[in-house]
Amino acid sequence: MKRHLNTLFVTTDDSFLSREGESIVVKRQGKKVLQVPALTLDGLVCIGRSYVSTPLLRLCGEKGLTVSLFSTSGRIIGRFEGPATGNVLLRRDQHRLSLNPKARLAIAARFVFGKVANSRTVILRGARDHGDPQGRLGEAADVLGRVLRKVEHARDLDELRGMEGEAGRVYFRVFDSLLTRGGREFEVRGRSRRPPRNPTNAMLSFSYGILRHDVRSACEGVGLDPQIGFLHADRPGRESLALDVMEEFRAPLADRAVLTAINRQQVSSADFHVRPGGSVHMKEAARKTLIVTYQKRKQEHLKHPFLGEQTTVGLLPHLQARLLARHLRGDLDGYPPFLTR
Repeated sequence: MKRHLNTLFVTTDDSFLSREGESIVVKRQGKKVLQVPALTLDGLVCIGRSYVSTPLLRLCGEKGLTVSLFSTSGRIIGRFEGPATGNVLLRRDQHRLSLNPKARLAIAARFVFGKVANSRTVILRGARDHGDPQGRLGEAADVLGRVLRKVEHARDLDELRGMEGEAGRVYFRVFDSLLTRGGREFEVRGRSRRPPRNPTNAMLSFSYGILRHDVRSACEGVGLDPQIGFLHADRPGRESLALDVMEEFRAPLADRAVLTAINRQQVSSADFHVRPGGSVHMKEAARKTLIVTYQKRKQEHLKHPFLGEQTTVGLLPHLQARLLARHLRGDLDGYPPFLTR
């Protein structure tokens, strides 16, 4: 029997989270608004200004729940977790292969292949839905197809990262063509991150922050070190492996959640505000809408292309982390990235 572990998101300012037995209780203005058994969760995300009691942190540490703190824009501020667990032999294999240039390049290429292939699939789906197989979307899909054929022949990480960058520029150059609603206010006009310069970029950054939390939890759950990656360079404080694994999920999970919210007109320009300097930030209503859309996407069922098993979208990061662990141990000849259809 499989349990679909979930994440509890707290988005309303001045919420107080405490422990009641083996449950997490959320109160606002002294009134209990939610009580959730800790057993049913695998993570707790607090966005904005919330308060967490020490007894609750103790419970989360005991149950292996990661508590992540985010700003209202989706930037991660900090994280609490219990004692580190996991297989030390697996982590040794991970560290050893990350220092082997040939092995590192081979694994990194699989992450890039998954990212580019899934970005291409999202574009092709948009071309079919919009009746534009030969237009801008079709042309972009052709370019991404050519990049895919070159990825596994990259001679080093710099060349591979160049291919990834080229694919990203092509993808976001036509991202506006995937929008059917929202008007000019939601046009991307290229990817802007720090800070986001329009509502769609603000939503993308926010959804990537949520995805990053899920992927890190999945990596840690298997016993991997989330900071020792293969594609992304190691830097103090950077979760390089989590960033690696999340690449293949950006388009099919995070980007599709953003597209759904916009195309179904679940958000409007009134759900955002512009700060001095031109940075655009999401209001609480927009954050809640995107979280609900993201969570619904995680509950969808599909057949895993490599394992051939039925699963939910939300369990995909956990399955991919396990496949990566099997490869690092030598049980699989190569890491099979998740490829959406």
